[in-house]
Amino acid sequence: MAKPTLTTESGAPVADNQNSASAGVGGPLLIQDQHLLEKLARFNRERIPERVVHARGSGAYGHFEVTDDVTGFTKADFLKEIGKRTEVFLRFSTVADNLGGADAVRDPRGFALKFYTEEGNYDLVGNNTPVFFIKDPLKFPDFIHSQKRDPFTGKQEPDNVWDFWAHAPEATHQITWLMGDRGIPASYRHMNGYGSHTYQWTNAEGEAFFVKYHFKTNQGIRCLSAEQGAELAGKDANSHQTDLLQAIERGVHPSWTLYVQIMPAAEAADYRFNPFDLTKVWPHKDYPLQRVGRLVLDRNPDNVFAEVEQAAFSPNNFVPGISASPDKMLQGRLFAYADAHRYRLGVNHTQLPVNAPKATDANNYGRDGFMASNSQGRGAKNYEPNSYDGPVETGVPGSAPLALTGYTGTHVAPSHTKDDDFFQAGELYRLMSEEEKQRLVANIAGGLSQVSRDDVIEKNLAHFHAADTDYGKRVEAAVRELRED
Repeated sequence: MAKPTLTTESGAPVADNQNSASAGVGGPLLIQDQHLLEKLARFNRERIPERVVHARGSGAYGHFEVTDDVTGFTKADFLKEIGKRTEVFLRFSTVADNLGGADAVRDPRGFALKFYTEEGNYDLVGNNTPVFFIKDPLKFPDFIHSQKRDPFTGKQEPDNVWDFWAHAPEATHQITWLMGDRGIPASYRHMNGYGSHTYQWTNAEGEAFFVKYHFKTNQGIRCLSAEQGAELAGKDANSHQTDLLQAIERGVHPSWTLYVQIMPAAEAADYRFNPFDLTKVWPHKDYPLQRVGRLVLDRNPDNVFAEVEQAAFSPNNFVPGISASPDKMLQGRLFAYADAHRYRLGVNHTQLPVNAPKATDANNYGRDGFMASNSQGRGAKNYEPNSYDGPVETGVPGSAPLALTGYTGTHVAPSHTKDDDFFQAGELYRLMSEEEKQRLVANIAGGLSQVSRDDVIEKNLAHFHAADTDYGKRVEAAVRELRED
């Protein structure tokens, strides 16, 4: 079978793809060589700005299948009946490192899931931890700056990392997660995923519930020690990407079981913890896990750049029956994620195949802009309302309204009876085995002991003492020993 003819981007046949046009044999090259200029110009533009966070990622396609009835809590169509399947795309990522960073490092992992539903795309953008370091988005740029490369040294600095945490006592819970055994997953397949935030579900009767998502890995939890992680990162910086790709290619399809915690909306105001605080969990004895369905990944992307690097997840992509809660961090992400994609990929990034709806059509009055590809048809109007045949609103609310009171202004989050920055961190520490505690303390002390300022060290030690007396004593002793060496 004859091979197709190589052409320029305009479709003209290329006569010679090995030699540039020159002024005589051995002479300077000619600016009229369109093929040469086109190839070099495209090469210069092959990369787009990387994500400021979650830059290093891997992804795969699959499906979500409903296994249990949750119609009493949400009217979302893709959850309406047992056995219903919805195509999905899942992107895993590290948070702090750059695009070329290693996979096997101590860092939270992104767990971003796009459901291609018949009511539009639903994006659930979470992590492999149920909590986070901060609870107000105003602090997020400062937090990330402290964790990323220092502008002078060009590398991550313990002084910056721990100085920020010294001024953010609410980070103690997530630090305990991160520095514990689950801080370095053995692979993306062997970790849980969490929606992390609190979301609102609304059922067909208009009743509201607050929910938290838990994706429990069916492969079992497997993690790496600090030493194992360092060794693996040195041997194969792409270890998690390699594992995910090869597992799916050989037919070993990773899966997770989705559970939710469900809180009737009326119980939120008097719950012992602020249910919208991202630094806290809802104990399972208060709100037990309820099974929803099974997530399976069974197909690798054909092109990592087109489908993983250009995948765009926005927490504000909801479907009827699912909506936001008053979680401050979630509220900030509703703007920040979509805005990041408009910057990186352009205003028409939702038309890219990985981001476009698959089970329905996007039908709106958005027009033009860079890389516009969808045609609205001859004579189609670009405004609404109109007297023609353009799309119209449904008039049906997608979620129950939230009741609001008080005055506008900058407010500290409302305090609940058990709210503090240390209680749940102490609870997590006390759940650990003796060996887990030893590794946690060693991981914390290894970083904290490198801090140059004694006052920063003391502030952080005070947080661990406040979480648990034994926790604080052990970290303090380990830091002192390392600094005396």
